Parts: sequence; structure tokens; C-alpha cells
Amino acid sequence: MKQKTALTIAGSDCSGGAGIQADLKTMTMNGVYAMSAITALTAQNTTGVRAIQESTPEFLKQQLDAVFEDIFPDAVKIGMTASGQLIRVIADRLRHYGAKNVVVDPVMVSTSGSALLKEEAVQTLVEELLPLSTLVTPNIPEAQILSGLTIETKEDMIAAAKQIGDHYHCAVLLKGGHSVNDANDLLYAKGEPVWFEGKRIENPNTHGTGCTLSSAIAANLAKGFPLAESVQRAKDYISGALNAMLDLGKGSGPMMHNFDLVSPFAKENKSV
Repeated sequence: MKQKTALTIAGSDCSGGAGIQADLKTMTMNGVYAMSAITALTAQNTTGVRAIQESTPEFLKQQLDAVFEDIFPDAVKIGMTASGQLIRVIADRLRHYGAKNVVVDPVMVSTSGSALLKEEAVQTLVEELLPLSTLVTPNIPEAQILSGLTIETKEDMIAAAKQIGDHYHCAVLLKGGHSVNDANDLLYAKGEPVWFEGKRIENPNTHGTGCTLSSAIAANLAKGFPLAESVQRAKDYISGALNAMLDLGKGSGPMMHNFDLVSPFAKENKSV
């Protein structure tokens, strides 16, 4: 059987909990061969982002061409895009190669509240990337920006998801964990809203949850699972990573992406 593959296009997180690093861990744990194209280097940790160094548009193009020309991805996850110029490069290359199973996580702010997307890039993202996407995965603050609507209730979530999905002709997974309800997410696809009930896990360490969820969905789409099942499997994976209660860093720490790793190569030296 041919190995399934997935590509993440996102920013690097040097502390390993979010961005490219979280995506590669997640995709690997969800059974696909993971590849990456880096849009930006970030100097960040669990307490915040302190510096961002963008890739040049030409270098990002070279990364994307190198991947697509040699190991064509079965799914593509797009995270932090940093600027309008880079978004245009991504959209151009996705169209050129006919990329499939495109999951867009419209990263606009980090878990710690730091802005990660320039204002001029937001409009470019909605015009260039959303129409190419299979699924977009905004949280409530991001969905308010994308829809222009205020979200305070479950009915507001449905209205916002419908506004985004119908306008850009893509499926929408609106994540409710920010305030409206207890981690219940709304999938709006083909004109139909479907709720995914979630159990709120009392774990303050949620750095990289958005990156992880979208990467897990992309990995499952790459393996051939239908969209709704891919979302459920991704939510189950996130629950496992949060339930492992990893506790690192001084701020909102990372999850334990490898909670289900049972390989003998992962065992600790118990004699020490």
C-alpha cells in the first residue's frame, strides 16, 4: 500500500509546541509521512512570541515546488502565513499543482494573545486561500473576523459558519472552545450543520491545539477518511494529547503529541 503523505505550510515554533513542529508530530502520530514548507521562523515559547522572521516569497515558492514535484502530498494543512505576499505564493502553487484535501487554519493570534497575521494579509487570506480550501478551522475570534458577525450563542456559531462556508464555498469547522460552550465544535459542510460534542479537559496547557487539530484532520483526509470522520478522529486524538497532562514551560504549555507512542525505541532507561 502506498504511503500516504501530508504537507504543512506554516511557521516554525522553536519551543516545539505549535506550528511546524506540532504539525509534524501530529501528522506522524496520525499515520502519514509528514513534510513542511516554512513561512516564517518565530522566536517563541509558552509565554509568548518575541520575534518573527519571514521567509521570502521566492524561498517559500522553492520549498513548495520541491515538495510537490517530488512527493505529491495527499493533503495540505496551512497554518501561519505571515503576510499577503506569502499567501499569494501559496495560493498560486496550490492552484498550479491541483492540491487536494486543503485544510486552512486561519492563524491570526497565538494562544498567548500575540498577533501572528498582519492586517493586510487577512483580506488576502480570505480572497486567495479560502476558495481553495476543503475545510477552514477558525476559532470564535477568527470566525468573527472572517464572517463579520458577533458570536455569543450556538445560533451565532451556526450563522457565522454558514456565512463563511456559503461565501467561500468551503466546509467550516468552527471551534467553540473559546467561550460559547464546553468545547463543542460545529462542522458546516454542504449546507448542513453538525455538532461535535467535546468534553472540556481541565488542562491549562493548550499551546498549539489549533495547529494540532487541523494537522490531524489533514492526516485523516490524506488516509481517505470522510470529512466528518476525520474531524471526530482528530478531536479524539487531541483529547488524548491533553489528557496526558504534559506540564512544560512557564505559560500555556504544549500537549503531549506522542501520548500513544508505544515503540520500543521510545522507552526510557529505567535503570537510571
